[in-house]
Amino acid sequence: MKQLLVIDDDTRLRNLLGQFLQENGFLVDLAKDTNEARNMISIKKYDLLIVDVMMPNENGIDFTSSIKQQQNIAILILTARGEPDDRIKGLEVGADDYLQKPFEPKELMLRINNILRRNKKVDATDTTNFEECVFGNLIFNSQKSRLTKNGEFIHLTESEAKILAILCKRKGEPISRDNLSEMCGNVDPRTIDVQITRLRRKIEENPKQPQFLQTVRNQGYILHG
Repeated sequence: MKQLLVIDDDTRLRNLLGQFLQENGFLVDLAKDTNEARNMISIKKYDLLIVDVMMPNENGIDFTSSIKQQQNIAILILTARGEPDDRIKGLEVGADDYLQKPFEPKELMLRINNILRRNKKVDATDTTNFEECVFGNLIFNSQKSRLTKNGEFIHLTESEAKILAILCKRKGEPISRDNLSEMCGNVDPRTIDVQITRLRRKIEENPKQPQFLQTVRNQGYILHG
C-alpha cells in the first residue's frame, strides 16, 4: 500500500481527502501546515505528497521547491482555479502534477495513479543502483537526485533528474528519445527534447555546443564524461 501525505490548512478538505484516499486503498497521513509536514517527512517515507498552494507561513510552491532540493519524492500540488501562475511555478520547481480546486475525486485518483505509475516505471529501469556519476566538474548523486558543479548545488526538477539518472546509468551509450520517453513513464517525446535543452543550460558551458550531453544523429542522446 502506498503511503501518502496530505498537506492543507483547510481542516474540512484535509479530512475529506484523507478519508477518500483511505477508502481507495492508500495509507494516509494529514498535516495542517508545512511545519507539521516536515516533521512527518523526517520520520516516515512517503510515496507522494498532496500539497495545497495557499497556506499560512509557507506556501505550497516554496515548500515544494525546498523538498525537491532535499530528496526525490513525488508531489501533486492543489491550486485555486484561475491561478495559472501557481500551476506554472509549481511545475517549474519540480511538482509532478497539479490539480485545480474544486476538483472531481475521480480525477484526483487518476492523477495520483499516473504519478505513481510513472515513478514505478522509472524505478524498474534500475537507474539508481549507482551512487555517483561524474562528468567533468559535475557530480550527480542518484540516491539523492542531487547535482553539484564544483561543489555548488544545481537545482533539478523531477523530470530532469529522472532523465539524467537514466543517461548516467548508461553513460557513453546513446538512448533514443522514444526510449527515454518510455523509461520516464511514456511522456510526450517532445517533452524529452525540452528537458534535454533545460539540462544543457544547467550543465554545459555552451549549451549550443554541448560537451557532455550530446545528440547522436539518428540514435538519440548520450552523456559523455
